[in-house]
Amino acid sequence: MEYGSRRVPEKSRDLFKEPLGRDLKEEELTVIGKKPKMITVGDVVSLTVVKHGIIPDLCIYDGYTERKEMTEFATLVKNRGWEERTVKNEAGTITADLFIEIKNALNGKEEIIRVEGEEDLAVIPCILLSPKGTKIIYGWPGKGMKLIRTDENIRKKAHYLMEMTEELE
Repeated sequence: MEYGSRRVPEKSRDLFKEPLGRDLKEEELTVIGKKPKMITVGDVVSLTVVKHGIIPDLCIYDGYTERKEMTEFATLVKNRGWEERTVKNEAGTITADLFIEIKNALNGKEEIIRVEGEEDLAVIPCILLSPKGTKIIYGWPGKGMKLIRTDENIRKKAHYLMEMTEELE
């Protein structure tokens, strides 16, 4: 599956404001398990999961939470000596480079991707590229964490959302 860089057009923005998955309480982290794969998207979510002793297969973060700089996860990554890849991705877009980095990370070892720009839409390529049964945990501003388990239904929704985007030149 190949995608070029995409942008959410103004007319489709409301579709992307609907949450995917279900609410996830922090105390559930210790019982949901990491198998077969786990991905976290967002600084606070990634930090919370790691603080519970779970190292996701892939963490995607941008160093901000609700438009405020958030350095605690970045500091944790640095202090633990974890390697991270950096990819540029502007707000309201999903770049081809983000797709490539996610795909590479899911085919390799545990990875950290730091996004320069905005990581909110990274959930969509994670759904499309991850194996069935993957747990994707992401932050929903002001509401807490959401959990997606990849299956055909959620992939259809992600494909539909991609169809609602427009290709960037």
